[in-house]
Amino acid sequence: MERRTIGAGVLGAGAVGLGCMPMSWAYSRSQRRGEMSERAVHAALDAGVDLLDTADMYGPFTNELLLGRVLAKRRADAFVSTKCGLLVGDQHLVADGRPEYVRRACDASLRRLRTDVIDLYQLHRADPEIPVEETWGAMAELVTAGKVRALGMCAVGLVDGPRRGAAVRQDRAGRPPGRGAPYTAAVRQLARMQQVFPVSAVQAELSVWAPEALELLLPWCVERSVGFLAAMPLGSGFLTGTLTPGQGFEEDDVRARHPRFTAEMMAANQPLVAGVRRIAQRHGATPAQVALAWVLGQGRQVVAVPGTKRARWAVENAGAADLRLTAADLADIEALPPARASWD
Repeated sequence: MERRTIGAGVLGAGAVGLGCMPMSWAYSRSQRRGEMSERAVHAALDAGVDLLDTADMYGPFTNELLLGRVLAKRRADAFVSTKCGLLVGDQHLVADGRPEYVRRACDASLRRLRTDVIDLYQLHRADPEIPVEETWGAMAELVTAGKVRALGMCAVGLVDGPRRGAAVRQDRAGRPPGRGAPYTAAVRQLARMQQVFPVSAVQAELSVWAPEALELLLPWCVERSVGFLAAMPLGSGFLTGTLTPGQGFEEDDVRARHPRFTAEMMAANQPLVAGVRRIAQRHGATPAQVALAWVLGQGRQVVAVPGTKRARWAVENAGAADLRLTAADLADIEALPPARASWD
């Protein structure tokens, strides 16, 4: 698989990664089966995918434990990316950026993942009660100690995470209220972090139906040779064309409360799926592969990180790395109507 650089060429990873969150968190609980998920990870690695993206809060903790079982046998095949900074409370998520917490969290992740080094350690959210420089400085110490190879910032559309004891002000899919505007403050925050220690990667949503990062955030990364991990590149499954308006989602599935997954909005956004499907037919590809190829075409340091818990989809997603969209394809995607949501 084609390699992409992360952090001024310091690290490299395959163009398509594997988002492991659906195996343990946020999507249908009834479909979470450890053996099925482990098969998906092995299938992805066999297909040339090496970046495995997880977080300590997924489960919580069970996602890292699952990956640890795979890494015990295949650590040399994997680029391990995990996160700290969010705790799972009884009713909501809370941010914790205290240096002492960061150190404990890293050691715990290393144990669960059965590895002696984390390739990319990401701050999941900034803690509004702790200067981000203090949190980032503690993470930098982990690099110096040899426990971490590089640092990244995740979901920077949310500049400050939820205060300890306060509910998360976002939908459960991680999308902040509003669209492009939050990235202005995020870039300022990233600049502060860069003064302490290099930011090697930024992870944020990017897809055909959520292109807001192209306006400010991705150009910031390009100018500084910072890797960009494209989260939710398939629009939480919508761009695969496998979801139908009004199908409903289980109560524990994030899409049950997402403004773009109401029956009305799914129906309104079908032109996006139809447009992607037409391009897929030209290439003998799937809509998912076209959606991922579009993301990969946005920059040489962009790595698409689609999430799945099924081996079949992991292999299909990996195939997107070999798909090259034409100028006509890109023009057709540019002409598609923007995605709508009930917040619009």
